[in-house]
Amino acid sequence: MTQPGMNGARALIETLVQSGVELCIANPGTSEMHLVQALDQVPAMRSVLTLFEGVCTGAADGYGRMTGKPAATLLHLGPGLANGIANLHNARKAGTPLINIVGNHPQYHMGYDAPLTSDIDTLARNFSAWIKSCSTAETLAQDGADAVTATLRANPGSAGQIATLIMGADAAWNASPGPVKANPIPQRATVSAAHIDSIAALFASGEKTVLLLEHDALTPAALESASRISAKTGARLITGTFPARIDGGPGAVQVERMPYFPEQILATLEGTRNLILVGAQAPASFFAYQNLSGRPIPEGCSTHTLARIDEDAITALEQLAQSLQAATAPISRFEKAALPKPSGPLNTRSISQAVAATLPEGAIVATDSGGGNAAYPLCQQAAANSWLSLTGGSIGQGGPAATGAALACPDRPVLALLGDGGAGYTLQCLWTQARENLNVTTVIYANRKYNILNVEYARLGVTDVGAVAASLFDIGNPELDWVAIARGMGVPGAVANTAEELCILLERSYAEPGPFLIQAQC
Repeated sequence: MTQPGMNGARALIETLVQSGVELCIANPGTSEMHLVQALDQVPAMRSVLTLFEGVCTGAADGYGRMTGKPAATLLHLGPGLANGIANLHNARKAGTPLINIVGNHPQYHMGYDAPLTSDIDTLARNFSAWIKSCSTAETLAQDGADAVTATLRANPGSAGQIATLIMGADAAWNASPGPVKANPIPQRATVSAAHIDSIAALFASGEKTVLLLEHDALTPAALESASRISAKTGARLITGTFPARIDGGPGAVQVERMPYFPEQILATLEGTRNLILVGAQAPASFFAYQNLSGRPIPEGCSTHTLARIDEDAITALEQLAQSLQAATAPISRFEKAALPKPSGPLNTRSISQAVAATLPEGAIVATDSGGGNAAYPLCQQAAANSWLSLTGGSIGQGGPAATGAALACPDRPVLALLGDGGAGYTLQCLWTQARENLNVTTVIYANRKYNILNVEYARLGVTDVGAVAASLFDIGNPELDWVAIARGMGVPGAVANTAEELCILLERSYAEPGPFLIQAQC
């Protein structure tokens, strides 16, 4: 039985709120107008506008990484979803809980092949762990509750935790029976005691062992158990190259980070006989290289799994520590160090030093560049921080993820460390930061080139870069004026030409409310 005045759109929004969804990040179109009306009618759901769908999806990723619960995106048909796919790819690799609500034509309109008609299901399959595209006004609320459940269920491998609800306009505007109750929260599968004992037996030989930790295994509780195991057995603790989120800084558990290139990974793992995966997959090089294995695991090293990505790594590590009689072993933590402010010209090293020397307590750092990641080790001696990495390699994530993190944690300073190449993909995030008055400091590494491509080109053995190749790596002709671009979007900014100037501007940005952009000339 329908409720008077209740359509499918309102029933969906009320159900999402009852299921714990508090934020809708939107770039709506005509097919979503009834959902926009419902957002107006349900104030418990905060709505935030973005100018581009890639900002929308990247911000939902940053929000989900910081809260552990999904934001909803509101996207316009297939082209709108397609504009957001690059950052949905990153979110899938990060295992971020996220719901896409994609408007669509009613079924009866599909046969007309209107200009915006497309195969949205096929687009969504690239990154979605759950898809529903046949909702009616009667089922839409329950489909929304099921979508939330899907985002909270960890899946094997890199399937991710993204749900995509493709909503025909008639499901939104027709009369509905009303909202439904939230589903129970799904629980991770537990690892058996017998399996724990089999992994514990690997340590008896005293052979060199590495615990590779990702996802659920990078929570503070999991890391503490892992550190006790390390203290007892001598095993090394290593994260993947680009962990979705890791909380660090003085007092946090010490853990190494896997390097980027395959030969560096092999050097890091040299002599390892047991590689134990905890919430992780076996390492793979980012790209294929001639005469190098894409699976950089040393010869003679065996790979074992303590807990899959979809299993309870926290409890598994705790039980493994108990099995190894390491439950009371000491924990190795990062220690605070006096970090002097750098001086002189700007380069990756001096920018990293400036970032670490001025880092405020509780900062959230989102990176979208190799230069930004270079600051990570120093920052672990500086201040408590949460680090969000470029999980899927699709640049244009850092600024939107920082925006979402600031929406999730308005009481914490947020720092985005972006290359000028990646920043050009999703610079519209600055407008949303200004509109919402978000405390985001954006540092652009303005080297006027796609620097990683220069590095990769050199790895081919090319010593003489030709004119065409040089032009395709160059973004300095014309030179981008990032401060002017930011000002045009309502964000103040300034240029730093020296390390001294960068330190001053960073401290100024943290002291002043709202967003700020720094163009670091390097």
